[in-house]
Amino acid sequence: MSADFISRIIGMIVLSIGGIFLGIYIATLSSDSPYQYAAIFLLVGALVGLVLTPYVTVRPFLALRKRIRQAPAQQLLAAVLGLIIGLIIAALISFPISLLPPPFSQILPFVAAMLFGYLGIIVMITRQRDIFNIIRGQLPARGNGSDGGSNGSKPVLLDTSVIIDGRIADISRTGFIEGEMLVPRFVLNELQHIADSPDTLRRNRGRRGLEMLHRLQNESITPVRITDMDVEDVREVDDKLVLLAKQLHCAIVTNDYNLNRVAELQGIRVLNINELANAVKALLLPGESFKVKIVQEGKESGQGVGYLDDGTMVVIEDGEPYIDQSTEVTVTKVLQTAAGRMLFARLTH
Repeated sequence: MSADFISRIIGMIVLSIGGIFLGIYIATLSSDSPYQYAAIFLLVGALVGLVLTPYVTVRPFLALRKRIRQAPAQQLLAAVLGLIIGLIIAALISFPISLLPPPFSQILPFVAAMLFGYLGIIVMITRQRDIFNIIRGQLPARGNGSDGGSNGSKPVLLDTSVIIDGRIADISRTGFIEGEMLVPRFVLNELQHIADSPDTLRRNRGRRGLEMLHRLQNESITPVRITDMDVEDVREVDDKLVLLAKQLHCAIVTNDYNLNRVAELQGIRVLNINELANAVKALLLPGESFKVKIVQEGKESGQGVGYLDDGTMVVIEDGEPYIDQSTEVTVTKVLQTAAGRMLFARLTH
């Protein structure tokens, strides 16, 4: 049985008993038959308890628990510290207030505790990053705002595809990503699920992802942290990532085209490793020559296909006879596609 159902039953019983006593009391005041009033208030109490009890007991508790689970640990710590500081200030002020004549000496200390406790929580949550940076001996970087990480930069979320891809491990060692890299627990669970797949290809991809994550934690210059932050009532991992990125106001690092588009439509910054790789590829212009190994025949008759070290496809005119050989070619055309850059070339000799 759910907690909601149990609370309804308990509320119905308690308010029914309370209704009986209230009916008898009202009947005594009006000198009427207590049975009629007791029966009416019994039914009213039972109905009120059955309908309203979850909204004043279980529902607020579940909502609070959900909010706590979704909140970052640093925010929870800031709220607790703010509450403690606020209550200390209220306690110091309560002593002189208690010397006032009644009823001020009885009411104002309680009001001060509520007010300063609330103000302490709000101030600490609002300026938590600046305050924690000062505690660590670091001043907030100008222009980065108060939402920066430990070095003034916002964290980034890693999705499953970019961990399996593995290039993020090399990028992390260069220092280009400054903010803390967060791997949500649900992404780790998806990696484990893929690694346990009966399909050999998926199982190998999952194991590669787990190995890359281990390498990230050991070799990355930027801190990598597994976080338990989750988004309840959402099942899809991509949807969870988008909503979590909204809550944290941070970017998502991904290679997933669909996730990239969905996140951008919702105003979330996306760092795409494929776009980064295309941006840093060596730019070869028509007329330039280079050496490439032709590894297979092309789609058209007589064409050969080779690849540069960065994976760029090179289509060589009349290159089919030179398959499995390295030969000098000259670029004739550069084509930019959604999959990346493609070069068309002809044999130099």
